[in-house]
Amino acid sequence: MTLNGWDRYDPGRVGAVGERAVVVGGSLAGLCAARVLADGFDEVVVLERDEFPDGAVGREGAPQTGHPHILLEAGRTTLEDLFPGFSEELAAAGGLVVDAATDMTYYDQGGPLADGPERLPMYCASRPLIESVVRRKVSSIPNVALRGGRRWTEFLVADDGNAVSGVAYDDVDGAEATLDADLVVDAAGRTSRTPAWLGANGYRAPPEEAVGVDVTYATIRVERPPADRRVLGVPPSPPRTRGGAAVPVEGDRWEVIMQGIHGDEAPTDRDGFVAFAESLPLDALGEIVTDQAWVSDQIDRYPFPSSLRRRYERLDRFPDGLLVTGDAVASFNPIYGQGMSVAALDALALHHALAAGRLDGLAPRFFDRVADVVDDVWAVSVGADFKFSQTTGPKPRGTDLFNRYVDRLLRRAQTDGVLRNAFFRVFRLEEPPTSLLRPRILWRVFRPDQ
Repeated sequence: MTLNGWDRYDPGRVGAVGERAVVVGGSLAGLCAARVLADGFDEVVVLERDEFPDGAVGREGAPQTGHPHILLEAGRTTLEDLFPGFSEELAAAGGLVVDAATDMTYYDQGGPLADGPERLPMYCASRPLIESVVRRKVSSIPNVALRGGRRWTEFLVADDGNAVSGVAYDDVDGAEATLDADLVVDAAGRTSRTPAWLGANGYRAPPEEAVGVDVTYATIRVERPPADRRVLGVPPSPPRTRGGAAVPVEGDRWEVIMQGIHGDEAPTDRDGFVAFAESLPLDALGEIVTDQAWVSDQIDRYPFPSSLRRRYERLDRFPDGLLVTGDAVASFNPIYGQGMSVAALDALALHHALAAGRLDGLAPRFFDRVADVVDDVWAVSVGADFKFSQTTGPKPRGTDLFNRYVDRLLRRAQTDGVLRNAFFRVFRLEEPPTSLLRPRILWRVFRPDQ
């Protein structure tokens, strides 16, 4: 399910649900969940292992923070609904608004796509800036408390053994502490320990799907002329196992990322980074890296072995009082920039699940909705990864045929801006992949050459 398939957020739909909810993890997924929970609980407490930073500063517990993050339109719209004024505050703090239909050069299938006929606003900012704006919004909610420096250790279990009743954690001084709750939400990310906890407490761990991509990526920051708002992107495409991107962010800088897949290692030294950039078929990337002054003290590097999906919706038994969200449910190849937007859509799913029945039967209702969110995103990202024969894991049905169709669409989009915009609306999670099969799009893809 993508943005246009959901009803929008409406805080008036959720009545009184409970006294206290606890969110484990203070990333974007945890912060968005806290916002939604604040509509129905007297108190919401967010426990985060790191201290919450002041301002736009990366968290040590999120090593990917130093790399470019794309705020797709589905995510931005949802964040705006959850936090009115979010977009304006992001821009006021230095974020840029560009037109993805004309300001973005996107190279695929042998050439750059044509400019699109309709404006596609795109907000560009570093992840620390985006998180800081959201964190400030959450902090202003009277019944939400952000508590950093707390390390989750265990879920508390009700006397009957069928429900989670709170959490145990290490406090800022290392002392053990507990917190009772009517609902606990695990937003601890890909390393979530809920599957292991379920297995150790008489439940079945969720089935997992892992799609091996062996991605590494490396990022630098370079100076950017204030008037230059270009976004550049060239994804890996067989047989080329490397790609790159440049995203304009606050402070008159570009964040420039190089990506290698299936063993093509992203560089960790300056000469290697320049050579990698110059090997890509989009010359502008190499020119930015060589012509602009570097402001990075080091090259940030991050490995990503596989996309991972935990199928909580397939469990026939799950404890009351517990939910799992964000990367703890599904984490995607970061090349496609979907993580933050999916986190926001997961919160929207939580909102609708609460509105539909409060705490009664909440877990299966929520996980079914999250599965709807993940299905389309998984199909797009994992499907594209299977263009490479080296990709391992379960392949979604129809992937090869759809990939061939999308490749043809992208080749036509090099001279047809309507197709560019149709593709980007899917990429931005506004429309489902099936929208590319609508008759007017099919005709433009298969019409005879002019």
